[in-house]
Amino acid sequence: MKAFFLPALVGFFTGILSAWGIGGGTLLLLVMTLFLGVDQLSAQGINLLYFLPTAAMALAEHKKNGLLEPSLLRSAIPWALPVTALAAWAATAVDVEALKKPFGVFLLVSGLYTVFSKPPKGK
Repeated sequence: MKAFFLPALVGFFTGILSAWGIGGGTLLLLVMTLFLGVDQLSAQGINLLYFLPTAAMALAEHKKNGLLEPSLLRSAIPWALPVTALAAWAATAVDVEALKKPFGVFLLVSGLYTVFSKPPKGK
């Protein structure tokens, strides 16, 4: 029961955080690697699968609220797909230990930016 309950509970709460735009996927990575004993590569794959329904729901919600710009999507998507594939290939070619510190710095900088940035006008 514990082998199912804890991961399900973590998935539930990180899903809520993701829906709020707080970074539940990042937290999910940390919980899987630090507390659930999942190796880094498997945790990354699980996190990518976790992202798909979260992104689909966010896309549907943004479309419903009129927050999508079709011309921007038409120009961004053709570039995003091959660059994403290239980055995924590069990430698997690099040793995991070499990625840990830059990822930690990225998390620290993005967290500080989130804490100290001013919200957009009208919000």
